[in-house]
Amino acid sequence: MKIIVSKIAVGDQEKIAVRNEGFDGTFPAKMKQITGARWSPGQRCWHIPYTPETWEQFKGVFPDYEVDPESLRQAGSVPVAVKEEMPQTAPAPRPESRPLNPDPALLRPDAAIGISLLPGNAQHLALHLPPDLVPKHLHSVKNIHGRRWNAEQEVWEIPYTRLTLRFLSKHFPSDLLKWGFTPADDLPERLPEPERNQSKPDLVIPAKYEAAVVALEQVLMLKRYSWRTVKAYKNCFRQFIRHYDDIRPREITRKQINDYLTVLIRERNISVSHQSQILSAIKMFYIAVADQEDKVKDLFQPKKQQKLPNVLLESEVAALLRSVDNPKHRCILMLVYSAGLRLGEVIGLRLTDLQPERNRLFVRGGKGKKDRCTLLSEKVWEKLKDYMETCVDLRYIQELLGHESSKTTEIYTHITHKGWDKIKSPIDDLNI
Repeated sequence: MKIIVSKIAVGDQEKIAVRNEGFDGTFPAKMKQITGARWSPGQRCWHIPYTPETWEQFKGVFPDYEVDPESLRQAGSVPVAVKEEMPQTAPAPRPESRPLNPDPALLRPDAAIGISLLPGNAQHLALHLPPDLVPKHLHSVKNIHGRRWNAEQEVWEIPYTRLTLRFLSKHFPSDLLKWGFTPADDLPERLPEPERNQSKPDLVIPAKYEAAVVALEQVLMLKRYSWRTVKAYKNCFRQFIRHYDDIRPREITRKQINDYLTVLIRERNISVSHQSQILSAIKMFYIAVADQEDKVKDLFQPKKQQKLPNVLLESEVAALLRSVDNPKHRCILMLVYSAGLRLGEVIGLRLTDLQPERNRLFVRGGKGKKDRCTLLSEKVWEKLKDYMETCVDLRYIQELLGHESSKTTEIYTHITHKGWDKIKSPIDDLNI
């Protein structure tokens, strides 16, 4: 694979553009190792800071790649100043400039939001937001589900669906929208999700005795540990046996285990929690896989830190929630605070888990894989309904949250209802 480098302008800054000829699935991951590397959709290339230090880092990341001889000669011959030797190319158009070939079919009014059919794409519309309306309406445009920026035409591409039309009618004044067409009546509710068949390249460097890691993984899966724990334990144990790469894992001594942890504490200053995680992974292997429990019995455990939690004032919580404009993100934060949820618990919520008639929220598979009930604030429920009106039609919500659906959750008879209506969520008293 060949790499081409050149000089480009990004905004008011000079950058080094990096383009690759051919395909290499690891190329993006390697570019991310360079400090300040960014992908530019408009330029269709990666770019890195225009400094000698970055250029030296770039050459260190790609020592085995074939770099274009001319660009290598000009860009790498001067170690002090890259700027003097970089190939000179015409600067890229600045973001505020018009595209070179604007499509005349797109509606671009100066004082209104123009909405047009997108040529060559029957599933998306083109939304033109004039510069004068950006400060007031850009955040609403960014909340349109499935929107994306078309740098070539300088318009927003938005899905041509009933969901998008409902959002536009709800969040923009009707006299502000200028339509270049009449919407069809048989639009889909939303576009189908794209297939995700491409897997990320496996960048994990296996250990010499990787079979030991596989054996540990099998034990963890049989014990039904979560995938996060399995991944963390595998990484910790793999790093451990790679430290003693020429020694079989079963032959590593207790002293070598302590020596390894000492090196990590002294040289990498690992945290107490990370040290405990490494210990747990090592002990799991020698107890459950190698049947060498005596080797790890009574290993030194790190002293737990006694830290006071950082508690925000009510005014600080209210200010934090008011500062979030994205309705989905605001609903997530309000649910986290009002119901005492963890992020994973919010992500796993279903519509049937919401029981507004009882001010209750059902949490499935929380910490320790336990189910529980918690509070559903009336204020949060109102925000959720407002959000769902533009993302899942309320007729479907009513069917899912009807009397019959709510009865399903009553099989958990160990949950008492006595006094539930007297408990308030802390968010109900906030001024948001």
